[in-house]
Amino acid sequence: MFAAKPNLSFLSSSDPKSPKFQNSRSPNLAYPSSYRSRKPMSATLSVANSATPAQLRVDILSESLPFIQKFRGKTIVVKYGGAAMKSESLQALVVNDLVLLSCVGLRPVLVHGGGPEINLWLKRLNIEVNFHEGLRVTDDKTMEIVSMVLSGKVNKNLVSLINQAGVKAIGLCGTDGQVVTARPAANAAKLGFVGEVAWVDPTILWSIVNDGHIPVIASVAADEFGQQYNINADTMAGELAVALGAEKLILLTDVVGILEDRDDASTLVKEIDIRKVRKMIEEGKISGGMIPKVNCCISSLLQGVRTASIIDGRVPHSLLLEILTDEGSGTMING
Repeated sequence: MFAAKPNLSFLSSSDPKSPKFQNSRSPNLAYPSSYRSRKPMSATLSVANSATPAQLRVDILSESLPFIQKFRGKTIVVKYGGAAMKSESLQALVVNDLVLLSCVGLRPVLVHGGGPEINLWLKRLNIEVNFHEGLRVTDDKTMEIVSMVLSGKVNKNLVSLINQAGVKAIGLCGTDGQVVTARPAANAAKLGFVGEVAWVDPTILWSIVNDGHIPVIASVAADEFGQQYNINADTMAGELAVALGAEKLILLTDVVGILEDRDDASTLVKEIDIRKVRKMIEEGKISGGMIPKVNCCISSLLQGVRTASIIDGRVPHSLLLEILTDEGSGTMING
């Protein structure tokens, strides 16, 4: 995984003056400062270019130590979906990153959607695909396909990939063990069986995580009467992060993060707090499909999650970049 590629040199970021660890709870870390800090890259690149492949790998691993110490034993909830799921190569990288994080002591929980796969099967079965205000209209037939695809095909494929990569994964959906109990969405009359999270019981998840396994959770859940609902995966991930007391919520998306200028990817906002991100929504700088993602992050932060990040799942190893480097990957929102 840590092949000697030039583009991995940005993982060299352990400057003792770096303000990375202001919020760290670990007594092993003596780096008091802000979470996100840039350091000049020229020296790092020079060293990387002169190092042997083996030395480069060792340097990268060594410089990841403070980050591993910071997050060791902490629960990280990752929502996975969108474009990153379309590419088998990117999917393999995400899975390997999760396994690596688990192997160095983090406690990852994976929540997934699967919109493109659902659309594929609906079209194969000649079932019309409809959306209302960005949410899938889910009638009886559509709900049956959603449940089959997410809880069956997509979920078990991810479980199999994680198992093959070296860590045992347990696949389930919100209905299993009543981990998530659903209720109809506010506009259920137009959306059909689209649900919201009524409450979470993480008991089964704790047993899975405490045994060193990775829970893989499909965004489907039933209400108290047994009716299945399609739940937005971002929302489910946020609520699970709260219930699990997660250190971090990460939304793997198909955008680079929050942009100061929506039409200019170079205006990526690396770090922002709740007050400022709400102001960006009011100013119209954040709109469309980004609003529910940002609101999901805000809700989880207000309920005790330490940080929430929106990162680009199309970037190889974006998950490791976000957790194991100063540079990060995408936008991190603080409480």
